[in-house]
Amino acid sequence: MKSKKIMATDLNSKIYVAGHRGMVGSAIVRNLKAKGFTSIVTRTHVELDLTNQAAVKEFFETEKPDQVYLAAAKVGGIHANNTLPAEFIYQNLMIEANVIHQAFINNIKKLLFLGSSCIYPRMAPQPMDESSLLSGYLEPTNEPYAIAKIAGIKLCESYNRQYGKSHGLDYRSAMPTNLYGPGDNYHPENSHVIPALLQRFHHAKVSNSPEVIIWGSGAPMREFLYVDDMAAAAIFVMNIDSAKFLDKIRPMQSHINIGYGSDISIADLARLIKRVVGFNGKILFDSSRPDGMPKKLMDSSLLRGLGWNPTIDLIQGLEFAYDDLKSRPSKSLES
Repeated sequence: MKSKKIMATDLNSKIYVAGHRGMVGSAIVRNLKAKGFTSIVTRTHVELDLTNQAAVKEFFETEKPDQVYLAAAKVGGIHANNTLPAEFIYQNLMIEANVIHQAFINNIKKLLFLGSSCIYPRMAPQPMDESSLLSGYLEPTNEPYAIAKIAGIKLCESYNRQYGKSHGLDYRSAMPTNLYGPGDNYHPENSHVIPALLQRFHHAKVSNSPEVIIWGSGAPMREFLYVDDMAAAAIFVMNIDSAKFLDKIRPMQSHINIGYGSDISIADLARLIKRVVGFNGKILFDSSRPDGMPKKLMDSSLLRGLGWNPTIDLIQGLEFAYDDLKSRPSKSLES
């Protein structure tokens, strides 16, 4: 393999964003364009099935990007993870294995893999720092997805350990907390908590329903980060000077958390969303439904120490997210 050196800050670098139509990928594309990057490569799922090894091989051989943001994934909430565990582990393993390996084969030096806070054990000390990885049992409701994401981290680490010095690889992993914002999935059963609640309260408001039922007890604590803050953090992580980055991480614990810094109970979140939407009815909690992990707050002090901080608070972010929901065609708002 012939080496080619590409500066991470070169605005003419050819950047492939895998999963550009999803909430995370589209936010990364928005932020890259806003920062002046001029050569962004994208493919829809119809154009490129990332679980297809031969198709991914052909794509990388043809396009040969300089950098890769791996934001493509099969994602969903508790219900989706519980009912589709085989799809979650298989598709995510195939996507990351195909993309990371072909990046290496095609001499791509810079790659950022995006994971999830669910990689940490169910009872990890709070807030969860990077050292908690593989220290205990995972949350059963999303274990297959979490294992796939852990495998993605270890793929990046393994390629760096084996080929970092000889081939100049710099493959990084960032673990965002719970995300929300424009481009979110509003499926009535398979969405995450904020889009699910925005959708539910919106329907209740327009249909004059007297109440909204929330799954679970409302007690679990969750941290939420607006997706454009996450995208800015991802680009920041990709472009940290290599020497500075390597000084802060370890070869077998190289992932870095991206979080907001504080959490909120699902009950209080529901009350905030009720206010943002303008719903005047009651909130009821269905305790027969699973809660998931009791608390998930990430320790993002490593990233903060490197110079990044979020800019959008939860109220402002919820207002932006609700504006995005209302701007969608009426069909997409139907339950």
